Amino acid sequence: MLISPKIFFSKSTLLLVPYYKNEILLKNFGNHIRKIRISKGYTQESLSYDAELDISQIGRIERGKINPSLYVLYRLSKALDVSLKELLDF
Repeated sequence: MLISPKIFFSKSTLLLVPYYKNEILLKNFGNHIRKIRISKGYTQESLSYDAELDISQIGRIERGKINPSLYVLYRLSKALDVSLKELLDF
């Protein structure tokens, strides 16, 4: 799937950034989170409760729609009882 790059303008040049690479990274990460969640027997609702995050945020992370902050990753790792390293090893 080819997604057109985002175009950014600066004072002197036109910069093309391949946006689809970020999208692929976030989708792969989201799939990894989903696999860990399911292997631990969590639903999105139970994970959101334990991580103290909104359930919609869990869904957006798993679908690769948002880029979670380091603090959110920390909360997910604690709720899933995995290390941050394991969470980011995908």
